Amino acid sequence: MIHDQITYTISPEYFTRMKFAQFHSANFGFPPRVFVAEIGFLATWWVGLIAAWFLARIALSKFKFPVRAVLRAMAAIVGFVVLLGIFAYFIGPSLLEDRPDWRESLESIRVIDQTAFNRVAAIHLAGYSGALIGWIAAMVWFLRCPKSRISPED
Repeated sequence: MIHDQITYTISPEYFTRMKFAQFHSANFGFPPRVFVAEIGFLATWWVGLIAAWFLARIALSKFKFPVRAVLRAMAAIVGFVVLLGIFAYFIGPSLLEDRPDWRESLESIRVIDQTAFNRVAAIHLAGYSGALIGWIAAMVWFLRCPKSRISPED
C-alpha cells in the first residue's frame, strides 16, 4: 500500500490510465489515494500470505524462534523490493521507452507524461522481481539451515 502511494505520487497516470480500470470493481467512490491503497492491498496481500506460509512451514521445524526468523525473512524480501525499485526508478524509462509498440500503447490510453509512467511501470515490475528474488533467497537460507532448532542469529 505504501509502495503504491509512492508510485502514485510519481505517476498518477499509471493508476488513472491503467490500474483504476483493472481494479474498477473495488472502487467504492473513495478519494483516489484511498483507491490506490485498496489496489496496493488487493494486489499483494495474497502473495505475502503464500510467501509467509512457506517460510513458516520451514521455520517451525528449524528455528528456536520461528516467528522472528519469518519476520526477518519478510523484512529481507521488502529490502529486495526497495533496492530493485530504486534501481528501476533510474533506469526504467530508458528500458521501456524503446520497446516495440510500447509508445503506441501509452498513446492509446492517452498517457501524457510517458517518462513518469515508464518509471512507475519499471518500479512495479522491479517490485514483483524483488519479491520473488527475496523469497527465493529466504527459502534457500531456511532450507540450508541445519535442523538443530537454532536461533535465526546463528
